[in-house]
Amino acid sequence: MDIKRLQQDVQVRWNSSLYMLQSILEQKRALSVYAADYSLPATLTANQWTLMEKTAEVLAPFEELTRDVSNPTASAADVIPAITALKRVLSREKTTDQGVRTMKSTLLEAVETRFAEVEEKPLYSIATLVDPRYKDRQVQFFTKSGNLRLATDNLILEVAKIERAASEEPEAARAYAQDTTPRSKQQPGQRLGRDLGRESARGPVQTYLSEQTSPRKSNPLHYWKDNASRFPSLAAVATRFLCAPCTSVDSERLFSAVSNVLDEKRNRLSPDRVEMLIFLKKNLHLIVKPESESE
Repeated sequence: MDIKRLQQDVQVRWNSSLYMLQSILEQKRALSVYAADYSLPATLTANQWTLMEKTAEVLAPFEELTRDVSNPTASAADVIPAITALKRVLSREKTTDQGVRTMKSTLLEAVETRFAEVEEKPLYSIATLVDPRYKDRQVQFFTKSGNLRLATDNLILEVAKIERAASEEPEAARAYAQDTTPRSKQQPGQRLGRDLGRESARGPVQTYLSEQTSPRKSNPLHYWKDNASRFPSLAAVATRFLCAPCTSVDSERLFSAVSNVLDEKRNRLSPDRVEMLIFLKKNLHLIVKPESESE
């Protein structure tokens, strides 16, 4: 039988507060019996137990979303949907919110303040659009007026850059992709070329957005691999934006892996050798399949 222990709160890890509450609630009966047997001077009241349960319920979505976005397969496309889901949960009023209503409103305000401009950042907005799992919920994800249209225009511009790059010389294509001159200051010919490029790119984007949404558990990169022949430029944009992770968790794990490879007993490894070892550690499972899968 496993030994159950109470979890302690750690100041630098927010989820430890949730784990502490959950462990206390799990051992509620044992703690009550212990308090009665040893005549403890102070015990938790029924209202305090209820408040603890409500607090754990409020914090649980944070833990779930943290695990989702920390997954190795999570990408920048998951940021806006995760924030939207979190705000929806916190803004939902219940009759049982007594005691935690202020907590929920404070958390909601903090989330809205911290991620106020995330919908306007091309990395996250374009990544969300090119993820086929989220096509049917664009209006829900882009809550601010005009942000969905801005994201769509940015996506069309990225597709136009790819199409222009495929039809021009490398140097000209590179200059086109790096040109950030405002439209009002562009020369007439330059502006006309950009407008024509955007119009030609608008068709594939609208066709893609109008098609059926992929299942939530599917891999968006598999979708673009299967549809690269239909939307070559759009697939190139999707591959570039969907490869961006949404958190620094993988980077932190990589640093931890380096500390296990390069230590006091192996301190004379060359940088190239360390890099190769870390690369194999992180990517070998993608190259060599287990025997059970290869059979």
